[in-house]
Amino acid sequence: MWYILVYTMFLLTLIRALERQKLAYALVGGYAVSLHGAVRGTLDVDIVIPHTKKSFVATEETLASIGLRPRLPLRAEEVFSFREEYIQNRNLTAWGFQNPGDLSQLVDVIITHDLRKMKTLRKKVKNTAVSLISIDDLIQMKRDSGRPQDLADVEALEKLQ
Repeated sequence: MWYILVYTMFLLTLIRALERQKLAYALVGGYAVSLHGAVRGTLDVDIVIPHTKKSFVATEETLASIGLRPRLPLRAEEVFSFREEYIQNRNLTAWGFQNPGDLSQLVDVIITHDLRKMKTLRKKVKNTAVSLISIDDLIQMKRDSGRPQDLADVEALEKLQ
C-alpha cells in the first residue's frame, strides 16, 4: 500500500504546482475515473489544458518546476503549433513528461481534447481541491479512444450514473 501514498503525494505535488500558477487544467484518465468512484489503478497522471499557446508554455514551465521533462524532444510552442499534424500523421495523442530521477512520475498532457470544450468539477483529495473532467465528458473521451481499458472504464463509469 506504500505505493498508493507515493502516487498520491506525486499527484498532490503536481496539482499544487498547477494551482500555484493558476493554470486551467482537469484530470482525465485513470485518476479521474477513480475520483468519480470507479476502482481503477494507474501510474500516470493525465490532464487536459486549454489549447492556447500561453497554456502550453505555462504547463511546460510548471511541469519543469517539479522535475518533469518531455519524453520526446518537443517544446510547448511546437506541440501547440503542430498539434493537428502530430495527431493525424504521427498518432501522438499525448505530450508526455517524466521525472528522470523517478521514472514513476509520469504526466501526459492529452492534446486531442481542449479543456475549453469540457465541463469540469472540483473534488477534495487530502484537503487539496482538484479539478477533474465531468463524468459525461470523461465517458465520451474514453469512448472516443476505443482502447480496451478505456471501454472498461466507460462501463464502470456508466454504472455510477
